[in-house]
Amino acid sequence: MADPPGCCSTCATCLLCPYSCQWITAKKKKRKGLRTTKYDCSWFLFLFGVFLFTLVWLYFAIIILNDFHNFNEFIFRERKLWLDWSLVLLIATAVLISYSSVLLVLALCLQLCGQPLKLHWVHKVLLILTALVVAAAFTGLGIKWAEEWKSARISLQATGPFLHIGAVGGMTLLAWPLASFIYRTRSTGLKVFVLLLFCAAMIALYLAPLGITSPCIMEQNQLPPKPALVGHRGAPMLAPENTLMSLHKAVECDVQVFETDIMVSADGVPFLMHDEELTRTTNVQAVFPERAALNSTAFNWTDLQQLDAGSWFLERRPFPTVHSLSPGDRKEAAEQRIPSLEQVLEAAKQSNISIMFDLRPENHSDYQNFVNVTLGVILQSGIPLQQVLWLPDGFREDVKQQAPGVQHIYGRKRLENEEPGLHVNLPYQDMSSEEIRQYRQDNISVNLYVVNQPWLFSVLWCSGVSSVTTNACQVLKEMKHPIWLLPSSTYFMIWIVVDCVSFLIIIWAFVLMK
Repeated sequence: MADPPGCCSTCATCLLCPYSCQWITAKKKKRKGLRTTKYDCSWFLFLFGVFLFTLVWLYFAIIILNDFHNFNEFIFRERKLWLDWSLVLLIATAVLISYSSVLLVLALCLQLCGQPLKLHWVHKVLLILTALVVAAAFTGLGIKWAEEWKSARISLQATGPFLHIGAVGGMTLLAWPLASFIYRTRSTGLKVFVLLLFCAAMIALYLAPLGITSPCIMEQNQLPPKPALVGHRGAPMLAPENTLMSLHKAVECDVQVFETDIMVSADGVPFLMHDEELTRTTNVQAVFPERAALNSTAFNWTDLQQLDAGSWFLERRPFPTVHSLSPGDRKEAAEQRIPSLEQVLEAAKQSNISIMFDLRPENHSDYQNFVNVTLGVILQSGIPLQQVLWLPDGFREDVKQQAPGVQHIYGRKRLENEEPGLHVNLPYQDMSSEEIRQYRQDNISVNLYVVNQPWLFSVLWCSGVSSVTTNACQVLKEMKHPIWLLPSSTYFMIWIVVDCVSFLIIIWAFVLMK
């Protein structure tokens, strides 16, 4: 095999050193033992497979960032350790994908230069470890966080057209080293096998848009109204969750509904708290160390008022946005206390914002009393009942009788012969674009949670969802239109042009390399 033009000894050495850990020159490449064998080819295929495997994991890692705060909270509840694990995930993934990418680029350049693909044993071990780590990550995702598979399917509606263009471009660039390999290899059978494999992959990619569907492939005049925003525990990226400051920040974000969680103290005062324990969002371990592990409902209202419900937000920084808070906001956050439902209803009434809440814990032996106490506070507050959105399923019929004006939100899909005016509140993974459109046609309000990333908000917007619950109201508020919107005719034209250009480049690469 002769060197291709322009492949100097220095270039060959620079490529072989990191890939093979051997200081050899182009003139020595024919030395016995330095030719590319079938064993070496198998390792190249393994390298290519690891690269694709890691690339897919990078895609998943970016997708699950929308829900990663839930994972951080889960780890804290289990281990009492707070850390933004998304940074760990992204850094580890970036290292793995960078390593396999560099090796793959080196291998392709070596092939173009006619140099042997002698992968060093250290790289072989590291590639095997990379494959095992990514496989373990996928396994853990499937066991502990299986709903993220649905998130990935939804993400393909947002990224499918662009992934298609990227995949066609990447495979087209492979035509150069592939042509070099074909012309240098003496085995006819191997040539035919590789060519058939490449052709099958390209044909599949060229026809892939036939299977790509996205709600954002539509005309501009078909775009549904922008979904309303529901503040998840207020505006938790701008203020401590489930506090009056969080409610006020949500109002500034044009949020229409304040979503929260209600518990009832030991002396019968409903208050805002999500976790069954107070350790994550208060300083209960410092004030009541011997009672810190107790359920939130075991504390009376006098005890709860002694707790600091804001300093943890500044210390643990649950979201990166905490760094950008103004000095005034930091001071206000540090002064936050656990608010009662009465205080929140008064603030909601003044701000003309609706309040949607769940009543926890559902398995409490005194749950019916919790419902009655909560209803009593709502009725005494004087807030218009249409501003109250009731989520709990327990004793719902009693609620309808005592407060007939309250809006009822159901955490399930509709049943046959369902009453009109149904409001649905579901995880965004549980509702397909087709179902959203059907509910919209039937005049059924659909709220999906928790939606933080613009790409996800865009897909749901195009699908016609009524509202979304979000942590990132300050981000979604600024979106005036979906990230992208393509008429079907425009997408068809892009598809044809990309495929044709790719085909011509591949033909040119084979002619040029010959």
